[in-house]
Amino acid sequence: MSAADLSASAVLPGQGALGVLGGGQLGRMFVHAAQTHGYRVVVLEPDAASPAGAAADAHLRAPYADAKALAELAAACVAITTEFENVPADALRTLATQRRVSPPADAVQVCQHRAREKAAFAAADVPCAPHAVIDSAEAAVSAALAPLLPGILKTASLGYDGKGQVTVMSLADLPAAWRALGGVPCVLEQRLPLQLEISVIVARGADGQVVHLPVQQNLHRGGILAVTQVPAPEVPAATAEQAVALAGRLAQALDYVGVLCVEFFVLQDGRLVANEMAPRPHNSGHYSIDACDVSQFDLQLRTLAGLPLVAPRLHSAAVMLNLLGDLWFPAAAAASEPVTPVTPDWAGVLALPGAHLHLYGKHEARRGRKMGHLTITAPDAAAARATALRAAAVLGLPAF
Repeated sequence: MSAADLSASAVLPGQGALGVLGGGQLGRMFVHAAQTHGYRVVVLEPDAASPAGAAADAHLRAPYADAKALAELAAACVAITTEFENVPADALRTLATQRRVSPPADAVQVCQHRAREKAAFAAADVPCAPHAVIDSAEAAVSAALAPLLPGILKTASLGYDGKGQVTVMSLADLPAAWRALGGVPCVLEQRLPLQLEISVIVARGADGQVVHLPVQQNLHRGGILAVTQVPAPEVPAATAEQAVALAGRLAQALDYVGVLCVEFFVLQDGRLVANEMAPRPHNSGHYSIDACDVSQFDLQLRTLAGLPLVAPRLHSAAVMLNLLGDLWFPAAAAASEPVTPVTPDWAGVLALPGAHLHLYGKHEARRGRKMGHLTITAPDAAAARATALRAAAVLGLPAF
């Protein structure tokens, strides 16, 4: 598609408002990116105190499937996106009959269910861990599952940040583990010998063009992302190129339009296996706001509005630290113990060179809740890591 064709089909600033389903921090950062480019943004979110709703030009307070609210959103906006995958896919389909919507409802629906997600990996020839679906008490006692053990049992839907999953060591443990997860449909994945965890964020336009951010090396603690480093310090160039190619292949197979994140495990023998995908910007890509000339939220805007896609450029090495609600409470206090939250030492953090603090506007700090992130930028990876370690020490976070 030529630049003239793109311009003719694009939603340019001043030509209408953009809509977002969901009011969390990802929506908030999209709102900021869109407003920087001159767009008005309308958020549909039932929570009156949502981060994105507070930043938006207008906030429709209603459930995502509310027919009246969806009609109002469609009337107010010329293009609509979502900030998380668990919005009803049918709501996106309804909106798509009237307005430009990305990502597409079918792709979002795939990402809402681990079994469908695994099937999509297979259809795109993207390797993933050996697995099986367990959707009944009879399936949970099948001897055919033995080769997958030890394994990780995960709920097929609504699991995130380490929730909805449990390690299973033997067949004898499996029925109890399945019941502990509520007896809902689950996926049992073989536990593999991991070396690293990485992620790739790609953006695909309606014309099929694909661009990507640099490969990100991630460290999780308790199932929640704790640290992202870019450039990925322990990832060979060939592995990074393969991960980018696989993510692009998946986006192509899904006929995807929007920002897509694919998480991969790098096994001890160097092989890549896909872990999961997210049809939206991702926690591991937040560093791009400060370290790239085009952030993941700029890419979300460009794919939604039909603007030209340009390959993001990493202009600074970066380390991102996730800031959870635990920081507001004394380390020695038990999780169940009522304590008064204490504001972290932001002055000490902001005294460090290259420190970029992002807080999400959440009114209540809770343990495990994502309250913000801190990105450290520097001319090279060694300097970024050294300063990030100083920031972690100031905040009482573990070294990495």
